[in-house]
Amino acid sequence: MTPLPTREPARVPGLPHTTRRPGHLPARLAAMIPAAALALLATTGLAPTATAAPGGLAWVSSEKDNALTLIDLQSLAVVGTVPTCARPRHLQKRGDGRQLLVACSDAGRADQIDLASRRSVGRLHLGPDPELFDLSPDGRTAWVSAEDDSALERIDLVTQKVTGQVAVGPEPEGVKLSPDGRRVYVASEVANLVHVIDTATLKILTNIPVPARPRRFAFGAEGRELWVSSELGSAVSVIDTATHTVQASLKFEVPGLRAEDITPVGLAMAPDGRTLYVALGRANRVAFVDVASRRVRAQVLVGKRAWGLGLSRDGARLWVVNGLSDDVTVVDTAKAQPIRSIPVGRVPHSVVIDD
Repeated sequence: MTPLPTREPARVPGLPHTTRRPGHLPARLAAMIPAAALALLATTGLAPTATAAPGGLAWVSSEKDNALTLIDLQSLAVVGTVPTCARPRHLQKRGDGRQLLVACSDAGRADQIDLASRRSVGRLHLGPDPELFDLSPDGRTAWVSAEDDSALERIDLVTQKVTGQVAVGPEPEGVKLSPDGRRVYVASEVANLVHVIDTATLKILTNIPVPARPRRFAFGAEGRELWVSSELGSAVSVIDTATHTVQASLKFEVPGLRAEDITPVGLAMAPDGRTLYVALGRANRVAFVDVASRRVRAQVLVGKRAWGLGLSRDGARLWVVNGLSDDVTVVDTAKAQPIRSIPVGRVPHSVVIDD
């Protein structure tokens, strides 16, 4: 597991400051207040709340603030924060899209956020140190990488009980359910393997070797391809989901940087399936990969340690979470150019676009 850095929030020159309104705290100040204090402030009407955002919101988790930062998709301004449980990381919409689940690693829970009211409506058991998970289409079942136990856990979110467990390689992280729900893929960071697991029998069907420290997944070609990032291999691999074999591997290069400084993690597939976006970690860039040719067609400079990625529904804007500059960079995907960097909480991890 990557250790959490300790550093002061970064400021972006030229970024306009929001005006304080009565009954609201500035978003940057609110991000520095512990969640318990925010909850207390909420009872007095002083807690920061999200203003109406008819164009939708970006939700960003901040590991060291125990909070979610909300950004208006039209103005690109921070409009509030929502307190959550300890060390929030992975974010994912649940079922019909009305709720957001937040994996809180230090709490062993998932916070359920109602997207309409922007409030927590309950906590769900996710086991010790959950970082990443994937959900069944109906939102009733979570597949969770249990890093401390070197296992994949199947959790019934209705009964909040573990209904199955599969032993996998050390430090499992990335989890991805196949589009048909018959397979679940798990990345073992230490074993350098992708485990392919039958969801009905909970048996490992095969183990696929990939470059060092596999982290995240993205499906392409209508589920026929599985792309996996390898942080210490400076690469992404393409797995044929019918044969479960690696069909290609693409190694990234950045002029002036050593291979060990190019650490791909986050992946996002464009809605049309033609472009894969790859966050290059310490290289402080996001790569645009042409899926058909499997070649890099552009690289965009963003903030420090590009990590999580999110896409607008139409694919026009890419949101890049920068874990060491404490901000997100919004990128115009057609022009392959950054639009703006927006300060958020300390050590941001993931982003979900609710548009």
